[in-house]
Amino acid sequence: MPALSVNTNVSAMVALQQLNNTNKLLDQSQQRVNTGLRVSTAADDPSSYAIANRMKGDKAGYESVQIALGLGMATVNTAVKAGENIADLLIEMKAKIVQANQAGLDNNSLSALNDDFQSLRTQIGTIVSSATFNGKNLITSGSTSLTVLSTVDGSTITVSSVSLDVTAMGLQSQVLTTSSGALQALTAINSAIISASARLAQLGSASKSVTLQNEFVSKFVDILREGIGNIVDADLPKESATLQSLQIKQQLGTQALSIANARPQTLLSLFGG
Repeated sequence: MPALSVNTNVSAMVALQQLNNTNKLLDQSQQRVNTGLRVSTAADDPSSYAIANRMKGDKAGYESVQIALGLGMATVNTAVKAGENIADLLIEMKAKIVQANQAGLDNNSLSALNDDFQSLRTQIGTIVSSATFNGKNLITSGSTSLTVLSTVDGSTITVSSVSLDVTAMGLQSQVLTTSSGALQALTAINSAIISASARLAQLGSASKSVTLQNEFVSKFVDILREGIGNIVDADLPKESATLQSLQIKQQLGTQALSIANARPQTLLSLFGG
C-alpha cells in the first residue's frame, strides 16, 4: 500500500486514469450509437475506412450507371409500348380491309369502312409522334440509335431505332372506296403487319438487354451497400449494452476517485485533527 501523502495521491491518480479511460470509451460508444457507425472517421480504423471509401466510390459509379440504364430502359419501353399499340391498330386496319373486300358492298358501306381505316392510320401517326421519352423517339423515321451506358468502364448497349410510321410500312396512300383499292390495301397491310412485328421484336430484344443489365447493376449496388455496412456500421444492440456498462463504470469510477481524494484527510487524525 502506498504511503499517505498530501503532495502525491497515487490512488487518486490511478482512479483518475481509469475514469478518463472509461469516459473515452463512453464517448466512443455514444458516438457509435448516435451515428450508427463503427467507423466514421479515418482515426477510428484507418484500414477499414480506406476500404469502405473505395467501395463507396465503386457504389457511386454503379449508381450513376443505374440511372443511365433506367433512363435508357424507359426510353426503349416507351417505344415498345407505342409499337405494341401500333401492332394492334394494324390488326384493326386489316379487319376493315377484309370487310371492304367482301363482294356486293355498296359505295356507302365502302366509304364508311374507308373512314374507319383512315382514322386508324391517322392514329398510328399520332402514336409515332408522341412516343418520345427524354427527347428520344426510337420509332420515327430518321431517328438515330440510342446508346446506353452499361458499366463503370464506359461500355454501352446500343439500341437501334426502327421506323413504324405509315410511310415506312407502306400504308401512306391506301383507300377502301373501290374494290381494287381494297385489294391493294390487303396486300399492303399483310406486309405491314409482318414488318411491324419484326421491328417490334427488335425493340423487345433491346429492351430485355437493357432491363437485364439494369437488374444486374441494381443487385451489385445492393452487394456493395451491404459490404460497406458490414465494414463501417455499428452493432447497435452490442453498443447499447456496452453503453450501459460504461455508464455504470463511470459512476463507480467517479465514486472511487472521490474516495481516493478523501484518503489524505485521514492524516488529520494523526495530528489530532
